[in-house]
Amino acid sequence: MLQIGLFKRIAIVLTCVAGLLLAMPNAFYTVVEGHNDAVQEIEQAGSTAALEAQRDLWPEWLPSGLVNLGLDLRGGAHLLAEVRVQDVYAARLEAMWPEVRDSLRALTPVRRQQAPSDELRLRLNEPEKTAEALQIVRGLAQPVQTLTGVGANDIEVSATDGILTIVLSEAEKSATDERTMQQSLEIIRRRIDEVGTREPTIQRQGTDRILIQVPGIGSAAELKAIIGTTAQLTFSPVVRRTNDGSDNAGIGNETIPSLDEPGVFYVIESAPVVTGEELVDAQPAFDQNGNPAVNFRFNTTGARKFGDYTAENIGAPFAIVLDDEVVSAPTIQSHIPGGSGIITGNFTVEESTRLAVLLRAGALPAELDFLEERTIGPELGQDSIDAGKVATIVAFVAVLFFMFASYGLFGIFANVALIVNVGLLFGLLSLIGATLTLPGIAGIVLTVGMAVDANVLIFERIREEAKSAKGPARAIQLGYEKALSAILDANITTFITAVILFAMGSGPVRGFAITLGIGIVTSVFTAIFVTRLMVVIWYERRRPKTIEI
Repeated sequence: MLQIGLFKRIAIVLTCVAGLLLAMPNAFYTVVEGHNDAVQEIEQAGSTAALEAQRDLWPEWLPSGLVNLGLDLRGGAHLLAEVRVQDVYAARLEAMWPEVRDSLRALTPVRRQQAPSDELRLRLNEPEKTAEALQIVRGLAQPVQTLTGVGANDIEVSATDGILTIVLSEAEKSATDERTMQQSLEIIRRRIDEVGTREPTIQRQGTDRILIQVPGIGSAAELKAIIGTTAQLTFSPVVRRTNDGSDNAGIGNETIPSLDEPGVFYVIESAPVVTGEELVDAQPAFDQNGNPAVNFRFNTTGARKFGDYTAENIGAPFAIVLDDEVVSAPTIQSHIPGGSGIITGNFTVEESTRLAVLLRAGALPAELDFLEERTIGPELGQDSIDAGKVATIVAFVAVLFFMFASYGLFGIFANVALIVNVGLLFGLLSLIGATLTLPGIAGIVLTVGMAVDANVLIFERIREEAKSAKGPARAIQLGYEKALSAILDANITTFITAVILFAMGSGPVRGFAITLGIGIVTSVFTAIFVTRLMVVIWYERRRPKTIEI
């Protein structure tokens, strides 16, 4: 007999209600988006009457997650940038010159020679000391900090006729390229996130290119100006640590929030000891106890200022401030001469790597060449939305009419389940913060068409079973049981296709794959559970002698 337990009925109903609640904010998109922006602005900059009024337009106890609109729907800017990774090689060798010169000073004076940008050439005043000079300079080499470069050093040194030539090793170049791309991605992401745009797409393409798509921004030129902004990185003395963001900092001081410690603020001196422009490099490393740490190095000017400050302030904390947030506030353990130091703390390997990236994110490590730039106006986005709405409505109405005309009352059950299915689809998209693009709308339209397939299989099987005079209850039960394998086979193969599209594709293809994949899951759920629950409730109330499908 047809039976669905009370617990299962409650679970099905609650799932549908939860999905529809999560989808509901999308019906009031502009209001909810304004509410979310106001909440974020209040958290970052403080409350004002206007922001509170905007925040109160949507109740706090209701879900406020939205399906983000992609570039093709909302308008915005598209850039494809190429990073000049070779520029970093020259900067690295330029930074090494003072260290090499000072290390050789006790042995013999050296003069720098003209050389390509990826080489550092030095002429020894006493060529007969070439072998000793080679040994000294090779002693400055550091191991490459990557798994693929294990056992390799960062520089290679050769000598010919009293001239030393220093170049970066291939392993170090590869590691430098990777760090440069990570740093560029981090800087661009931080620059764009400060603007408050919603769901930018910032992803690496190939070895040295970055794709940047930002919905809701005015033009590609505006986006390029934002990316070109230099980050503000400083190393500043700490006056005190506080839990009060409104703490009176005093003249010459300012209160800065901590990046990783919510509710914690630091009062620092406004005049920094060293700025990020004087930071040459920062790399994840390990301290003498084997704990994750971060090594950093300044140029000659920064090294002198930092060395003098640390000598006079042993035991005092100093703050590393990036974009008006304290990234770290370590205590000075000893005098740090030479412009190199180590930041220790309760870091994991991931945290030390992230801190190193943040420290290097003071400025773009290399210039960007913009290979492609496009500005998509909001009018085009609105046209796409309108066309998508028309296509979805037409498909929806056509499917509803076909199901009712073909299956009567059972078709109405399928139509109700189809409406619930679309609600669940948007609810899940909102829950995961997915970005909806024009191909995504095509995926939804396709889902609407496919969503009734399972119901068609079930109803046709019930129709066949009813002809064998086994009774309505038995016909319904066998219809669902025997159609299940075909439903799973058909949808699993389509779901596998969606997974492959998501894994292998990018951009709009992935948007289509996400909506298609989620739509398959929700349509199977509504066909197997929601329509069955409605059919069972109907049968329990009516107890019909025959089934008219």
